[in-house]
Amino acid sequence: MATEAFGIDIGGSGAKGAIVDVSTGELISERFKVPTPDPATPDNLAASVVEILDHHGWDGPFGCGLPSVIVNGVVRTAAHIDDSWIGTNAVNLFTETTGHPAYVLNDTDAAGVAEVQLGAGKGVGGTIILLTFGSGIGSAMFRDGILIPNSELGHLELNGREAEERGAARAMERLGLTMGEWLDEVNAFLAHVEWILSPDLLIFGGGISKQADDFLPRLKSRAPLVATTFRNNAGIVGAALAGHQALAAS
Repeated sequence: MATEAFGIDIGGSGAKGAIVDVSTGELISERFKVPTPDPATPDNLAASVVEILDHHGWDGPFGCGLPSVIVNGVVRTAAHIDDSWIGTNAVNLFTETTGHPAYVLNDTDAAGVAEVQLGAGKGVGGTIILLTFGSGIGSAMFRDGILIPNSELGHLELNGREAEERGAARAMERLGLTMGEWLDEVNAFLAHVEWILSPDLLIFGGGISKQADDFLPRLKSRAPLVATTFRNNAGIVGAALAGHQALAAS
């Protein structure tokens, strides 16, 4: 019998969730997505979480990825959600609002958990870095399979600005960059990350990873560079995995 868990992935533009078979990473239910509320305050996002759980009729613990630095369940940054999140205990909020035990981690860390345990990084030793390109640039870093949380590499300074200012996928629309210009920005960012951290594997993810076959050959790196196995579902899968493992052990 499949081991079922529930994962929710909250991003800058949408919040989505599904029931996951945590032995394989397969989505057991259809993914359900709602727009990220504006403003994306704690109460508004908590209501979105309730809507996603209710849509699936899920009645149990769940994991949730949030686009923030998360320390002991407390939100420390709010790059793509409302600033009122800072200082909020997201675990307590989601647990109290839904009536079910919640586990909360950084959204890209969640995607990384999926890829390292079941996807593109499975069985790979050394330093693995997952980078997601969407509203911003998210990162997840692992050493011999162990997560080093809240790496936030998209906020590295590159050419006098935060790397995600021009390297996020959203920058193509926001700044009118062509795909070629955007790929130049991504390649500069990859070179910067490699110079600092010398990874053994780079994994490319985020919403734009659906087009990975088109542009991955145009990206440059010393380390092997591969697309996420779970594509844009990686955050859901990893949130379910991390929540299942953390809450089962508590």
